[in-house]
Amino acid sequence: MDKKIFNVLFLCTANSARSIMAEAILNQAGKGRFIGHSAGSQPAANVNPHAIALLKSHNVSTDKLRAKDWSEFARPDAPKMDFVLTVCDRVAGEVCPVWPGQPMTAHWGVDDPAMVEGDEATIMKAFYDAYMVLNRRIAIFLSLPIEKLDQISLRRELTGIGSIKA
Repeated sequence: MDKKIFNVLFLCTANSARSIMAEAILNQAGKGRFIGHSAGSQPAANVNPHAIALLKSHNVSTDKLRAKDWSEFARPDAPKMDFVLTVCDRVAGEVCPVWPGQPMTAHWGVDDPAMVEGDEATIMKAFYDAYMVLNRRIAIFLSLPIEKLDQISLRRELTGIGSIKA
């Protein structure tokens, strides 16, 4: 019997850095069993170039990454999400669309590296720190025995992951 493929949507306001990095990390680490998507309530015109550079430096594919409006995933023809994870505090407080299929939700807030000012080394360190937090949380998420956990236990695990630092 084939194992279920899980769709995961990462949300952030601009969908230019944190949610994009999470999408790319999950798509690589999920090995086809998890499909990462990302979107924002107010998507940027472009993906942050620092996020792309960092992903490439870690050999994470950046093909097909683009900033997307979250309304793309609320349409009836959108992929059914199993999980919707917010990665920024601002979007966690917004009224989200109704996601088809009633996915499990959790908040995994990560500091916004795109808001960091300073020299290139300071900015890249902020992106690296965000990447490491997301990478660690996603690794733990992927290790969960999802099919064996009841809804309450799974929600507790997802919420707990959101408090883990790199």
